[in-house]
Amino acid sequence: MASNAEDMITLTSAEQDLGGSNLSGATAPDAEDLVITDNSELGIYEAAIGGRTAAGLVYSKVGSRVILSATSVFPEFRGQGIAARLIGGVLDKLRMQGKTATVRCPFAAAFVNAHPEYADVLDPAFPGSHTAEHGH
Repeated sequence: MASNAEDMITLTSAEQDLGGSNLSGATAPDAEDLVITDNSELGIYEAAIGGRTAAGLVYSKVGSRVILSATSVFPEFRGQGIAARLIGGVLDKLRMQGKTATVRCPFAAAFVNAHPEYADVLDPAFPGSHTAEHGH
């Protein structure tokens, strides 16, 4: 992904990658083909479709907490809900690993706000500056 990163579009609001969806991430016809990998060397969770990198979620780690900084999607994959599926997949993985997340990416914060079932993954001390409260 690093060689093509300059072609990616960083999402700064929930409207940018929705394609008419509600952040559910279920809009892409080939949903089962999405593969999420952790490129720990670059600090990016990558989403690939059909072997092609489609999106990335930049992160850093502080102990067992993962700071989600920015979500980007290559232009040809925009509007398919890939960013939402990437964020949901990453949060599911963090939950299974017993890790917590701090959300700094506005798109990821909008996703979490729309999906309160992920509130338990947010770090209680550092949930993120863009995250609305959901019963904490």
